[in-house]
Amino acid sequence: MDLGTKTLGLAISDRSNTLGKVLGVIRYNDYAELIIELKKVIAENEVGTLVLGLPKNMDNTLGFAAQRSLDFKEMLEKEIKLPVLLEDERLSTVEAENILLEADLSRKKRKSIIDGMAALIILESYLRRNSNGRK
Repeated sequence: MDLGTKTLGLAISDRSNTLGKVLGVIRYNDYAELIIELKKVIAENEVGTLVLGLPKNMDNTLGFAAQRSLDFKEMLEKEIKLPVLLEDERLSTVEAENILLEADLSRKKRKSIIDGMAALIILESYLRRNSNGRK
């Protein structure tokens, strides 16, 4: 998941945890609304573990955005009762933007899917790291 101030980008892996795909974006006004929508997605897709991007600063410190993700993680664990794993997401949005630019998508189309693509990059980073035996 890629948490923004008004959107949550979603990606999901296959059952073997080797491939990921963009699931979509949830637009929200507050976390209560977001949790309700996220519970629906989790139930529909039989999700067992959540991976949430942790936007660290380039010097590895945690700023405001990282604290927002940590607070959201705590809320998810309380409300949804699934494991929530954090994955360093430095530059995931930049990488997503570059991929979409290379695909020659219009600015409007890029804007509508950038958060989902960033979530996919976060998930794939986690899956690669996990498949190498490191957590």
